[in-house]
Amino acid sequence: MSVTSTTSGLSLNEILANSSVKTNTTTDGLGSATKAASGNQELGKDAFLQLLVTQLKNQNPLEPQDNGEFVAQLAQFSSLEGITTLNETVSGIAGNYNSSQALQASSLVGRSVIAPGDKAVVDTSKSLNGTVVVPTSVSSVAVKIVDKDGKTVRTIDLGSQKAGNSAFIWDGKNDAGTTVESGTYTFAASTTIDGKATSLITNLPATVSSVTISQTGGELMLNLAGLGSIALSKVQTIGM
Repeated sequence: MSVTSTTSGLSLNEILANSSVKTNTTTDGLGSATKAASGNQELGKDAFLQLLVTQLKNQNPLEPQDNGEFVAQLAQFSSLEGITTLNETVSGIAGNYNSSQALQASSLVGRSVIAPGDKAVVDTSKSLNGTVVVPTSVSSVAVKIVDKDGKTVRTIDLGSQKAGNSAFIWDGKNDAGTTVESGTYTFAASTTIDGKATSLITNLPATVSSVTISQTGGELMLNLAGLGSIALSKVQTIGM
């Protein structure tokens, strides 16, 4: 909006100072408009309209404002109003999205998921099911299971595998066939590709203990019992 272009040659501050409107409400509004125009605060739609009306009141009656310029100012005001409405609509959509996230989060707490990671909280009285991501066909894949003290308790040989997710099961026993204690174990899968030892990604089960909902529209984060947090988009499977 042109805030100083009047045919009388007066500046905006001179126009506002010479305005014949004397009510406190209008004076406060014009003061706010002046501040906005000088860059001290955002120029909102109300201040924009007040400046436009004041400019029209103080124009030279013998040389009124050009119609083209006036229409351009009205078009700017219309655009400002449209942007304000759009912002309100987007805010409403964001609120609905957050509500949807909250509902989704409440249904995930306590459920089992399978997600990328190298650690799992294992109940050795039950079998653990996991997968290894194999990037290409290989002659052998091995999964090494290490306890909290860094000791290897079991090595599972999966043999040759094609590209894709290769499943494995651990029955909770060590290489000697003895059931080990329940607890947190580390799973390290590896293979040989082009003559080089290569580590592979493992997908392991975990239980969702709580969910963190972003207040800024970010991704939903699942807090896994004893394992930290992970983004919902990285979860491979959601179970019961």
